[in-house]
Amino acid sequence: MTVPNTPPDPARADGVTDAVPAPYASDRDPYAAPGPASEPYGLPPGVDPTAWKDRSAEPLAQRLLPELRVGAATVLACLVLGVVMGAMWVWLAPKVPLVVDGNKILYADPEGEQRAGADSVFVLLGLGAGLLTALGAFLFTRKRGGGIAVAIGLAVGGLLASVGAWGLGRWLGPGRDLVAQARRVGNGGHFSADIDLGAYGAVLAWPMAAMVLLLALSAAFGKREEDPPPYWVPGPPVPGAGLPAVHPAAPPQDRPQDRREDRREDRREDRREDRREG
Repeated sequence: MTVPNTPPDPARADGVTDAVPAPYASDRDPYAAPGPASEPYGLPPGVDPTAWKDRSAEPLAQRLLPELRVGAATVLACLVLGVVMGAMWVWLAPKVPLVVDGNKILYADPEGEQRAGADSVFVLLGLGAGLLTALGAFLFTRKRGGGIAVAIGLAVGGLLASVGAWGLGRWLGPGRDLVAQARRVGNGGHFSADIDLGAYGAVLAWPMAAMVLLLALSAAFGKREEDPPPYWVPGPPVPGAGLPAVHPAAPPQDRPQDRREDRREDRREDRREDRREG
């Protein structure tokens, strides 16, 4: 005779043991770092969790090739526009009039501001070209989300194009050999001085304007990425992900609360039998 509610012997004759059933055993190491295939949250439905592996497996040159193409195209467009800017600078910049007085070359208008006017025209043309190139680059690359290649292409291309427009304007403008021009016009003749920049910082107007407008357009109308949900909000599980096993509810006879109730009923029965015998 055994005491009521005695736990069964671990080693029974029929070979049945009280070992934890298979559904209660976890097939996942609790100390293992979660990977993309076992992460229960984070990826939206329909996203392949192994796509990042395919992207990282590509060679570095193959991944940088599209960015280099975009940057090179942006620089080339800036250089073409720089040629137009140089020609317009020669046409719009005010000329500095000179006069020949014997063996001297003098300013026809000593108090004139033609030199400063040439710098101002160059700066205005650079600002306009910078705004135009930034707007065009943003519109053409908006679908792909812009990128660092667009910004670098605008900065480098704008600087090179601005310097090229400066050199082209000096080459297309009046000659720099003032003595030869003075001999050609003779005593008392008038001619124009060569076109040049007095403030070399004017070449930065193009790249600076392009960078400011590109930043403003990207912040206001750029491609947006969906914000990830907060870490405390569970997302949908990834299809096929190896999630940890969920333990089902224990059978009623194995619950500790039910065992305690059975013991109380047995004690009540024993007390009733003792009272009857007494």
